[in-house]
Amino acid sequence: MGQGRQRRGVPLPEQWGELPGNAARQTRARASEPAPATRRTGAPPVAGRPRSVGVIAPILSGNFWGPVLIGIHEAAQQRGFRTLVLRGTPSEVQAPSLAREQVDGWIVVIEFDGLEELVRAGVPFISLGARPSDIGCPSVLPDNHGGIRRAVRHLIEHGHRRIAFVGNLAAYDVRERRDAYLDTLAEAGIPLDPDLVIPCDNNMYSGGRGAAPALLAKLPACTAAVFGTDKNALGTMAAMKAAGVRIPENFAIIGFDDIVEAQSADPPLTTIRQRFEMMGRAACNLIASMIAGEAFPPAGVRTANALIQRSSCGCNVIQSFLDTDAAAPRAAPDEDEGGVIARPEGGVIARPEGDALARQLVELLLVPQPLPPDTPPTDVWPAVTRVVDMYLAALRGGAPAPAAELERAYRQAVDVTPDLGTLMATARLLGQAAERRGAPLDAAARRRVDDFLELARLAIARARLGAETQHVHQLGVLARTNHDVSFALLGGTRQEYRSLAWLETTTVVWGCLALWEDPAARDHLVVAGAYSRDGSPVPPDGSRCAREAFPPVEMLPPSATDGTFMVLLLPIRSAQRDWGILALVGPTVVAMTGDEGTVAIWGTLLGAALERDALLESLSARHADLQNAFAMERALSETVRELGCPIIPLLPGVLLVPLIGMIDGGRAQQVLEKVSEGVSRHGARRVLLDLTGVAFVDAQVAHLLGMTSRAAALLGARVYLVGVRPELATRLVDVDLGGLATFASLSAALRELGPAGRRARQAMR
Repeated sequence: MGQGRQRRGVPLPEQWGELPGNAARQTRARASEPAPATRRTGAPPVAGRPRSVGVIAPILSGNFWGPVLIGIHEAAQQRGFRTLVLRGTPSEVQAPSLAREQVDGWIVVIEFDGLEELVRAGVPFISLGARPSDIGCPSVLPDNHGGIRRAVRHLIEHGHRRIAFVGNLAAYDVRERRDAYLDTLAEAGIPLDPDLVIPCDNNMYSGGRGAAPALLAKLPACTAAVFGTDKNALGTMAAMKAAGVRIPENFAIIGFDDIVEAQSADPPLTTIRQRFEMMGRAACNLIASMIAGEAFPPAGVRTANALIQRSSCGCNVIQSFLDTDAAAPRAAPDEDEGGVIARPEGGVIARPEGDALARQLVELLLVPQPLPPDTPPTDVWPAVTRVVDMYLAALRGGAPAPAAELERAYRQAVDVTPDLGTLMATARLLGQAAERRGAPLDAAARRRVDDFLELARLAIARARLGAETQHVHQLGVLARTNHDVSFALLGGTRQEYRSLAWLETTTVVWGCLALWEDPAARDHLVVAGAYSRDGSPVPPDGSRCAREAFPPVEMLPPSATDGTFMVLLLPIRSAQRDWGILALVGPTVVAMTGDEGTVAIWGTLLGAALERDALLESLSARHADLQNAFAMERALSETVRELGCPIIPLLPGVLLVPLIGMIDGGRAQQVLEKVSEGVSRHGARRVLLDLTGVAFVDAQVAHLLGMTSRAAALLGARVYLVGVRPELATRLVDVDLGGLATFASLSAALRELGPAGRRARQAMR
């Protein structure tokens, strides 16, 4: 299934290699995925490359997105396809232009902005997680109708009649779940109260908290609620508990999804379990069928789910389906008009007792995912037959089970499902197996079986604790890795972060940073840096690549071209600019980063580093411009100073002294000397000091101008200030100007002091 190809000797970074059982854990995790029900189609190379499935997803983090990508990648490996993931919406990643020459068909997850371009391009595509409202295409969706029907019926069986539905009705799948709630109430003959359909703002915890007041207002008449998502349910449950509502004594709650937090909630959350890997595998198989021209369901595929009973609904069981005949095939999920339910073909295959019990144990771990009839249970849980052998040995009086071996076996089971209730149910299933044989146990056999079951429960607890310990350890490794990456991106040099050397601390085996040659056109990328852990060639810095051909297939490492590793295209953006694309090759996103949300952080930090450098370059350029402007201003000032104080005979007896630039104390003294010399030389009676070109006059300069006025008066002349702006005039207040007068402009001064002005003054006399 690909794990053999993955272990090609690419060394892990030191901190990743130190994780306990890292290589074995990844191998077991891959082995836990059964083969898809559809037949395999060996995909021949297309134009010199293997066929590729493209995935467009706006988010790569969370309980939904990561498992979906894992499922797509696993199914692609089985078919010999490559997986290429683009983070964003179709519009944001310019689909199908970006990587068009690399992709044969697209899976678009949840967000459909720009989907029209895929329609116009005529390339095969499907949607996953939602159905476009205005574009027809096959879709992969959960069996929303069947899941909610089971949830509502279960509450009705508990005696509830006033049942609310709470969810984000802006989401397609939640609207389907709301409709299933309405249908199920109608089937049960329960009248609908529209006030019990309560909307949330989102699918997260905050949406549930926000809906809690409306739900609390319906108490005590309303006694139960079905939620569109687990996170909505957990958010509301916390708010109701804070308000004094006891769950499930006063109010019963059922969620949808079965996220990890559901089993550790207080009380544990009853929910509809989905396996998002199933959706990913179904999507990959569907798009591969379209690419190959095979028959496929036009409406798409619905993936199965199951009701998982815990305490929040009022149940007190491990798993209710163990109370039925475990040897019987599981009931088929509800059919839905929106597509076929993904499940294997064929019926139950007769097997020996031990083999049949092993299949039942594995099917229990996989609920609601079916185990195909032609898939051995050891493909999922390699040690399951050994567990059955140890149980049968206890039943028949053989050697006691080795505790260490049983614990190792259950560590593999934890890799298949972390749900403690399901793991404990395997021990209960083993305990019921003897009863189903129809032969009563004697006291000695009962004691041996009970001892074995106690040992199995202890092994489960230790294996689960070991998984939690390993998870905490991995979080520490992740924190150290993210610190190193953050320091390299934000604290390193431009050469360091563009060279992608910081990927050395991650599990990425190949990377390429390419920036848009023209950010407005975004039609060509220029390589700014590249990295290769395994010695594969990398494109040289400065090389150009059309967006349709990026990343260059001839440069990708063998682990990407043969489909072993995933290719991730991460748009690098900041608040100011779309910079380009970071291409990464490595294991699935979770294995590549330690946490699926980390890769988005890398993109943000890299965008911030590019933005920082651009800002520094801009500031440097502006600083250079300011230095040039200062030098020019200084040169102009020096020129003005060299010109001194020009004296221009403007009219008989009238001198004009135009002043420009800054006037400091030294220049004011120069004006005083020049004016005195000019009055004496020309016998002037009036002097016009034109300040139109003077930007600033302080009190000291104003005082020196006053001294100039008094000196001119001693020589029989009067000084006028011309072009005094209001802001300059305010600085002349309270300054002794020696009888100095002002004119608003030179034209005003000429009108007043010229011949016409003199005649007017004489007439007034």
